[in-house]
Amino acid sequence: MLMPHWRKVLLSSCLFATLAALGTGLARVAAKSATEAPAGFNTPSFDGAHSVSNGIVEPPGDTFARDQQVYEENETVAKGLGPVYNATSCVSCHQNPNSGAASQTTELRVGHHDENGNFVNPTIFINDGQDKITGRSIVNDRAIGPEAQERIPATENIRTLRAALNTLGDGFVEAIDDATLIAIAEKQPELTDGRIHGEIVQAPIFEAPGQTRVGRFGWKDQHGSLLSFIGDAYLNEMGITNRLRPTDVTTVLKTTKDPEDQPDGLGLADIDHFAQFIRGTMVPPRDTVLAATPAALRGGELFRQVGCSVCHVDSITTAPAGTVIDGGMFTVPEALGDKIIHPFSDFLLHDIGTGDGIVQVGPQDTAKKLRTAPLWGLRTKARFMHDLESLSLQSAISRHSEEATEPVRRFGKLSPEDRAALITFLKTL
Repeated sequence: MLMPHWRKVLLSSCLFATLAALGTGLARVAAKSATEAPAGFNTPSFDGAHSVSNGIVEPPGDTFARDQQVYEENETVAKGLGPVYNATSCVSCHQNPNSGAASQTTELRVGHHDENGNFVNPTIFINDGQDKITGRSIVNDRAIGPEAQERIPATENIRTLRAALNTLGDGFVEAIDDATLIAIAEKQPELTDGRIHGEIVQAPIFEAPGQTRVGRFGWKDQHGSLLSFIGDAYLNEMGITNRLRPTDVTTVLKTTKDPEDQPDGLGLADIDHFAQFIRGTMVPPRDTVLAATPAALRGGELFRQVGCSVCHVDSITTAPAGTVIDGGMFTVPEALGDKIIHPFSDFLLHDIGTGDGIVQVGPQDTAKKLRTAPLWGLRTKARFMHDLESLSLQSAISRHSEEATEPVRRFGKLSPEDRAALITFLKTL
């Protein structure tokens, strides 16, 4: 006798919950001792003295307040800002509702197809066509002078906007074992009759040349370690070269010597302070008052029943403290190890019909895919999806298709009261 589809959906949700609780999905005894990760919006911008970390141990002489101060510093041309850039500080793009959080800011990505239909990074001419920038899909909106300003030629007809991402709690995301994400990916086709199948990307670890790790940061999962993600962003978003990305994309108007990010008196470069700050942040908290209401409780049940939780996984357990990750360059500390987090994401790439056409680290099929957006902190946002073009949660849901066609169909068949309850649940995140 065949199992009714709705029962299969419920069974899938239960299995995913079990999988998440076990961490790797294997019989890992350490998961029994896992505790909830600390949650809170506890990094008030430009007020590091009152910020509270997750308890991570700081390097000798360093403090969490100092890390936040560096994260919030405005860069200058004298220090190496540019020649092309998008912002003058990390906090410029990661600040809602406080330092490290989500953003209303988008960045521009472009490219084109070759004769075989494969994505190709753009060639951007600057300085009246005398110089060019190649090898990356990002196009910076700002420059330190008109000679370096990037403009999109008509040949680059793949064009998309991407929202700057939340970084609060990303230390816990980094501490997720590769096997956990792989296990989730392997279960999805089995539990959804092959309709949902998250893709794993092996991303290079810049601080460990030749090593890779399951990608989890960026809209294309292009990074598997926080330090790699940060080093890349420091170059591509602010034009600051560093030991991981030591060469500027252009020398037009450049007056500083690479790499521009040098160690301070503690022996820590800016990228080290950025990483320490992000690893020290708490995860975005729930609205516990709203979450306890009957409507939100009902909405949470419906969220699982319609199949949203297959990709938006509600609970994941991080690797045990002492686990060596990032190509041997980082050891999971007590503050991040064996912690239960609720990101409402599988951190995998999926085709839900909104793919931006860009390929970064993964194969060509990833052009149509994007990382499952973590839903923690959702209630702090006014615009949604990777391009921020959805102005309501209902609009964001309706834009899902392809792998997410069935959950969207089931959402549409709910009664108005049940749809409202599910939306209420989302507003608790």
